Amino acid sequence: MYILFRLSVTLGVIMAKLVLNGDEIEVEENVKIVDPIEEAGVPIGCSNGVCGTCEVEIIEGMENLNEMTEEEEDLGMDGNKRLGCQCEVTGGKVVMEY
Repeated sequence: MYILFRLSVTLGVIMAKLVLNGDEIEVEENVKIVDPIEEAGVPIGCSNGVCGTCEVEIIEGMENLNEMTEEEEDLGMDGNKRLGCQCEVTGGKVVMEY
């Protein structure tokens, strides 16, 4: 399962585009993506970054995500692993796999 984020501008609001299993979803830049990825099929256990259910692998664009949160660090996320519920796209393009 791949997740692709791409920026677009809609009515003056900068949006990121989420593509998961062929479905495209626009999400606002710098806003947590937990709701859209859950609606697209990524299981979310807690939404708070403590259970690890939504762990994703960043294939491309780690530099376009917010910094790793304390919750992610506490769960031992490193390298290209992140929690989907803690991610925000800050610009550019991000490709994730669940």
